[in-house]
Amino acid sequence: MKILHVVASIASEAAGPSVSVPRLAEAQMRLGADVRIATVADPSEPHPQRTTLPHERFRQSASKVPIFSDLKLSGKMREMLSQKSIPYDVVHSHGLWLAPNVYPALAARNGALWVVSPRGMLGEAAMKFSALKKKIFWSLLQRPALSYSGLIHATSEEEAREVKRMGIKAPVVLAPNGIELPQLKNNSIRRKEILSLGRVHPKKGLDRLVEAWSRIATRHPDWSVVIAGPDEEGHVEELKKLVNRLNVPRVTLMGPLFGEAKQAAYRESSIFVLPTLNENFALTVAEALACELPVISTKGAPWAGLIDHDCGLWIDHGPERMAAALSELIGRGREARAEMGKRGRAWMAEEFSWDEIAHTLLAAYDHNLLR
Repeated sequence: MKILHVVASIASEAAGPSVSVPRLAEAQMRLGADVRIATVADPSEPHPQRTTLPHERFRQSASKVPIFSDLKLSGKMREMLSQKSIPYDVVHSHGLWLAPNVYPALAARNGALWVVSPRGMLGEAAMKFSALKKKIFWSLLQRPALSYSGLIHATSEEEAREVKRMGIKAPVVLAPNGIELPQLKNNSIRRKEILSLGRVHPKKGLDRLVEAWSRIATRHPDWSVVIAGPDEEGHVEELKKLVNRLNVPRVTLMGPLFGEAKQAAYRESSIFVLPTLNENFALTVAEALACELPVISTKGAPWAGLIDHDCGLWIDHGPERMAAALSELIGRGREARAEMGKRGRAWMAEEFSWDEIAHTLLAAYDHNLLR
């Protein structure tokens, strides 16, 4: 089976698809598929070495033209995907709202199975950001293109419901993102630190984390909060102003962490928090659990299993509930949190293997190619 994974970019290590798409493609290759990755890149964009697979970077068109530059247009990618004799059995695209998420409809018209992973971009909270632009793009381009999709890959039951809510008729296969278990260092000492790691964007609910901490910080004077990630839409400055206005102690806002620095943050913190308004998966939760770090996640992300596996808390939105959850995990003590972390890592090892997920998707490709 010849498979092409199409994604706008894998350049940013802070973006989930930059990790999940190469890992999925590599796992499919290990199972015998012929797999390639295609992205769109401005000529000035650095070439990330995220995979050993063949990776074709198509030159971005109109990269200096306002508005059009944001759409990741590429005449060369469009030309490749519109070939009458498309050399791929499956074209699997990741994300929505950009030209590379529309071009694969051309391949579908010429006989390829088009598989779409929305990557959380149909969630209610996500749809509220740039809502007018998305409404126009949906009506003119995305919805007509998706009528040619042959299979939707959802990473959670909630995302599957979002797909149906948007009127997309293609069948849906459920498969989470995977996780690679890192080696743990025996000498790591966990600080009394609450970590939130990921894009610093308004939809991540970080303002609610700050407000929650403002309510309980004085009761836990030896604890601190660290928010790490790349700034988007100037949200770091907004959070700094909120910290100053509420006079919140021991909150650190820092830039993104990658590689060993990110792994060290997971290993050396005591609690991981995802206060998000909406996520289709949230890879950072899986990464934290794989590092034996107990997690608090809002119900904006599909992590009910935190309760089932007793490795964290899955809570309603709002500063009050977040404050209560933080106090609860702090109050459980170091040993209890360590046991939660061990249960979380065991869960990741059992259910989130990339090879198992790749097998599920390859079987779904096969089934839908025969329809």
